[in-house]
Amino acid sequence: MNIQIFGTKKCNDTKKAERFFKERGIKYQFVDMKEKGMSKGEFNSVAQANGGLENMINWDGKDKDLLALIKYIADEEKLQKVLENPSVIKTPVVRNGKLSTLGYQPEIWKKWQ
Repeated sequence: MNIQIFGTKKCNDTKKAERFFKERGIKYQFVDMKEKGMSKGEFNSVAQANGGLENMINWDGKDKDLLALIKYIADEEKLQKVLENPSVIKTPVVRNGKLSTLGYQPEIWKKWQ
């Protein structure tokens, strides 16, 4: 397994995801989205595996103005706006090769082993 966890240090679900893999002795790479974010290729791969860009966005996030802007701008601009503002992406994003999940999904991760 080649696990990557994209999230933030303050996100409780990200911490729970890290604990899930640590407890099972599974090595993973943590990517802090506040510092690095996701590349366009990574984002597109995860979005494709999870039903598209709309599903990647945490519509219940704090920055309502930014979320409203993303909701109503042209589709071709949405991707760039989301990549510039990784705080709107649901976390954690957990990747295992071409497989990925959004949020805390231990039932799915167990099947990866």
